[in-house]
Amino acid sequence: AAPAADGLSGGTDLLALDEALAILEQEDQRRYNVVMLRYFAGLSIEDTAAALSISPATVKTDWTVARLRLFRLMQGEKGPA
Repeated sequence: AAPAADGLSGGTDLLALDEALAILEQEDQRRYNVVMLRYFAGLSIEDTAAALSISPATVKTDWTVARLRLFRLMQGEKGPA
């Protein structure tokens, strides 16, 4: 199945996602936290920003970059971000 537009849902290989999240956590803790709050906890951009004491613009950027990084990791790219 082809990945959904956000790169995280629909036919996701959970093992690959777990491995990709572990790598992201090591590479960039803040972006990992954004993913955890946005994707898994379902928080809005504004609520995520408040929870992490960062701006909504930073959340938007981190969310976009983190999704791309996770998608690439799940496709087998293991090199640095």
